[in-house]
Amino acid sequence: MIFGHEKERRSRYNRQLQPWSTVAATPCMEQVAGPPMPTRTGQYYQTPRPHPWRPTLGYENVEVTPLPSQHATNSLVDPCYTPYGMATEPLKFPNLVTGFERNPAHAARAALYTRYTPLEWTQSNLRHYNEADTNRNYSERLRGDFIRVMRETDEKTAQGQRESGRRLGERITDTTFWRNEARTELERLLTETSLLQDAKRNIDKAINDIEAPLHIAQECLYHREKRTGVELVHDSPEQCLLKEIETYRNAQAKLKCLASKVGDQLRNNRAAQHELETDVTSKEGALGIDNICHQLNNFSKGINYYGGIEKFDPTVSTTHTWAEHSNRIVQKSQSERGHSSQMRSDIDNLINTCAQEVWDAWSNTNNALARRAAESLETKSKLQNHLHKVQQELFDLEKNIELLKKGIIDKSAPMKVAQTRLEARTHRKNIELCRDTAQDKLVNEVRDLQDNIEYLHKKLQEAEAQHQQLLKTRASLEEDLHNKCNSLFIDREKCMGLRRSFPITATIKY
Repeated sequence: MIFGHEKERRSRYNRQLQPWSTVAATPCMEQVAGPPMPTRTGQYYQTPRPHPWRPTLGYENVEVTPLPSQHATNSLVDPCYTPYGMATEPLKFPNLVTGFERNPAHAARAALYTRYTPLEWTQSNLRHYNEADTNRNYSERLRGDFIRVMRETDEKTAQGQRESGRRLGERITDTTFWRNEARTELERLLTETSLLQDAKRNIDKAINDIEAPLHIAQECLYHREKRTGVELVHDSPEQCLLKEIETYRNAQAKLKCLASKVGDQLRNNRAAQHELETDVTSKEGALGIDNICHQLNNFSKGINYYGGIEKFDPTVSTTHTWAEHSNRIVQKSQSERGHSSQMRSDIDNLINTCAQEVWDAWSNTNNALARRAAESLETKSKLQNHLHKVQQELFDLEKNIELLKKGIIDKSAPMKVAQTRLEARTHRKNIELCRDTAQDKLVNEVRDLQDNIEYLHKKLQEAEAQHQQLLKTRASLEEDLHNKCNSLFIDREKCMGLRRSFPITATIKY
């Protein structure tokens, strides 16, 4: 009873002998299975007959009465006690040296009860001899077994270590192979990614380069909107400019769509690159660890015990899944490289196609503007010729008008003479007022003069009307000539000047 709790205790006199102590033993010498000691060896420590002072194994667990003191909880009790199951009372031993109550006779008489017979003494010696022979023979067999077991275990240990080293070497070879495959594929992927980035920059440059011709084409349309009059015609240059703008925008749309796909492909390449880099890093770390493990031997520094490490399984893959993982990463990178190479080819083809379309549209517009300028220049020359003729006709017509006016004025004197003659002949007297031939002639003369003057006035009116018409024609020709000159200036100077100064040949060459 310790502090009020019941507990079974083993007496120091009835403890069974234990095997060799393992206090200073290494972990490999600790027994991990089986009984703590051989059965045959344990039987030799059993007492053949019970004695009051030597209890058998059956009476080991004895309840001990605590000492009166409250603090002596761990003290041992008196060894003279009655074991459980014995009918005799515990004996008090006599003092064999000094005698029992100072009387040797009493001591010798009391000792007779505890002494053996000579037969028992002889049998005890024989038993000891037999037991010694048996133990020696058994020990010799054990020593032979020990040597054989040690040799077998040494051989198995060396063979297992060699097999583990060979497997580590094979593993290093496999890991090195896949590490080199992943590293080679990573270098190829990086090269392909660099080429694809250059192609993407070419796409962006092409998109930006189209902006300038597109702006010029729109500026040409804005300039041509400043034409006046009948020159605002939907002619071939305008059609070519509209088609050119549409071509530029379609080319930009195609390039932007392909640039978006290139961006997605670059992200896929980056993902494959990340997987390859992670795989290469993991394999290099594994190679470092496996190389260290492959070089370890029994005399290496840093080796130590790690108890229970063989029961811990941290693996997440098998040899098949490991190889499949590396093969999948490499195949994915190869697939992405194939897609990237095809996309670079598509980029080159599209850029060349767009450059050809831009060049064709630019050339068609330039040719249309040149033809239109030539037509306008020819028309301008004709208009100038007609204007010159109209001007000359106006000058001649004005001269004729002046002549008609002079002719009308010249008819006033004959009219005065004829009318004066008729008026004077009215002053004749009586019968002299005769309608003679002279009278008829004078009347006819006046009428002829009047008809001539009226006819001259009519011609003068026609001449003046034609003069006004010629003036209108001249004004129309001058206005049309001005419009032609304006259109010619827009087409030949502004539009062609813009397009002629822009280096389209340097822009579309990729």
